[in-house]
Amino acid sequence: MNKAKKALITGITGQDGSYLAELLLEKGYEVHGLVRRTSIYNRARIEHLYKDAQRHLNQLILHHGDLTDAGSLIHLLAAIKPDEIYNLGAQSHVRISFEIPEYTTNTVALGTLRLLEALRENGFKSRFYQASSSEMFGRAKENPQNEQTPFNPVSPYGVAKVLAHQTALNYREGYGLHVSSGILFNHESPRRGENFVTRKITTGIAEILAGQRKKIYLGNLEAKRDWGYAPEYVEAMWRMLQRDEPDDYVIATGENHSVKEFVEEAFRTAGIGDWEKYIGIDPIYYRPVEIDTLVGDASKARTKLGWEPKVKFKELVRIILKADCERLGVKLPYENQTG
Repeated sequence: MNKAKKALITGITGQDGSYLAELLLEKGYEVHGLVRRTSIYNRARIEHLYKDAQRHLNQLILHHGDLTDAGSLIHLLAAIKPDEIYNLGAQSHVRISFEIPEYTTNTVALGTLRLLEALRENGFKSRFYQASSSEMFGRAKENPQNEQTPFNPVSPYGVAKVLAHQTALNYREGYGLHVSSGILFNHESPRRGENFVTRKITTGIAEILAGQRKKIYLGNLEAKRDWGYAPEYVEAMWRMLQRDEPDDYVIATGENHSVKEFVEEAFRTAGIGDWEKYIGIDPIYYRPVEIDTLVGDASKARTKLGWEPKVKFKELVRIILKADCERLGVKLPYENQTG
């Protein structure tokens, strides 16, 4: 019998980490997750995996540690000896990164450096996935953006991601490590944090339908993004580490939609007309430097990984909104019609 592969996921309690853990467990991996010790229990996204005890209990193991603590990372890798490492841990909110730039840089950039150095120090041949971001392109010089597009970050988060990305490249080329980076554009799901704009919109609408809210306050409605479905994007991560040669890949849908379009589609799906009366604009949600447009070209991923997105924009909005409505016990109009 072949021994199960071992994978270490930093950020396992986040949106991407939880979906990736599900995927790897289904593929028969022994999954190890790095979690920070906090005073608040924050494992809701992976709680269901523990309830499926017979299938997953002995294959999902959580470890306390921190990307800001190099010693804990060295000891953790030595203990696990993972075949694959997925570095998803970060302070990932762009707007918040302006408020806590030092912490963002410490976890995103230096955290990546510490983890790669721990891998090099231990001398393992683990394959390493680095979670890069479309925010590295910032105010991009060209549309759409691909793997050759110059970086032009305009937020502490984007700057930190560039440093992490270049560090990953340096360890690949300088030390011969199997390091691949996924330059992921915005990807959403019902597990997205409620402080991200997509969930602010869908959660707000669900609360309006439930009679718990009258208005949703947002920032720049004209910002355009390339929004995909998170479970599909973690599949791309896994595919990158199955390749014999490490490389960098843009993961995106190639479609461009504004925040305003997301609002309009979500309200339409909810059967609410005249959405303007439910939306307020609060300058507090504007970034100090705004990015007008981000849209990715995932041609390389299609060709080399055989990956392509299946969930389109309207379906994505419906999936997230439906989940938020179900959470509050309200139904969307089409569900009422079908019983």
